[in-house]
Amino acid sequence: MTKKRNSITDLRGAGRLAIDAVNGVIDIVEAMHYNITSLGGILGNKKKRPSGITGLVYKNIRSITGIAGKGFDVLLGKLSVIVNEKEPTPEQEALLAALNGVIGDHLLKTNNPLAIHMHLRKNGKPLTSESPFFTDAVEAGKKIVLLIHGSCMNDLQWNRKGHDHGAALAEDFGYQTVYLHYNSGRHISENGKELSDLLDSAFGKIPVENELVILTHSMGGLVARSAWHYGLQASHKWLKRVKKIIFLGTPHHGSPLEQTGNWIDTMLASNTYSAPIAKLGKLRSAGVTDMRYGNIIDEDWNRNDRFEPLGDQRTPVPLPIDVDCFAAAAVISDVSTSLRDEVIGDGLVPLYSALGRHENPAFNLNFPEDHVFIVRNAKHLDLLQHPEIYSCIKKWVQ
Repeated sequence: MTKKRNSITDLRGAGRLAIDAVNGVIDIVEAMHYNITSLGGILGNKKKRPSGITGLVYKNIRSITGIAGKGFDVLLGKLSVIVNEKEPTPEQEALLAALNGVIGDHLLKTNNPLAIHMHLRKNGKPLTSESPFFTDAVEAGKKIVLLIHGSCMNDLQWNRKGHDHGAALAEDFGYQTVYLHYNSGRHISENGKELSDLLDSAFGKIPVENELVILTHSMGGLVARSAWHYGLQASHKWLKRVKKIIFLGTPHHGSPLEQTGNWIDTMLASNTYSAPIAKLGKLRSAGVTDMRYGNIIDEDWNRNDRFEPLGDQRTPVPLPIDVDCFAAAAVISDVSTSLRDEVIGDGLVPLYSALGRHENPAFNLNFPEDHVFIVRNAKHLDLLQHPEIYSCIKKWVQ
């Protein structure tokens, strides 16, 4: 059941998040205070908090913050009864999606009302079991296109600069389109399992065997691959409908930006005085750290601390069998060089990762050469509206 949002609920969630953030900063400052004044690293002292008057000050700050947080929730709870609910604006939706992408796992863990819960949408509205899409609106023989957005984004952001690949396919070919809305801060494997269950339930309501095409952007491609993996384990029937999966800028083998972030965390943590600052880097979500190497199943992350610099710990997961898979990549530069293609790529995802190429044959996804396309002078988000990309999509889905 999708929860309807309102401004008071979101404000309460923001307030609760602010309290969590303040307490996190207090922890960091307090730890730095202790390390600097006590020479804890040099003396080998493992104590994390100062005692005496200094410790009392920090304790009181936490107490006051906690009281303020509880009072804020009580006040907003009363106000929500008399304030009319309003639909969020696209700008508010975009901000919420970005917030979930960065700390969405924390929002869920703390039951924060700002947390996004996975559901299917059409025209920005949730689809329910009673929606026409799942009853009489699906005509026999029509293809269904499921669009899965990337990290820190939402379904509305498939519309970029006046173009939406899904809407264009609906207009050009009459395809039925449906969009996934999910919390991109969760582990990719968690989203993958939930998506597989959701699709098995949703498409079980459609009496005809419509062909399903999955169109993904960025992290959305990893979520789709994860869903396929867990769908196979559960013998889900929705898999039989899938004929094609299209990956736009998907970091199949991770992103150097997250790998660099992990290296910086390690360097900061190695020094006694900068170690507390390393905590700031660990605020990023499980979804973000999964993109370090492209984790898509539980075993890729649940055996170790996700912030430990252990290298690529993934289990190889091949592309779906008997499904046509396509990959499109963008490269910022118009000239091909190792640095520009394999390091910079589209600014977020290097070319080798977007095309699923890997020096280890077990990880190489082996897209057929006629199933890949590279657009130059384009960035990661340009994949959402670039005319050459849409021309490719049209050719691939026919």
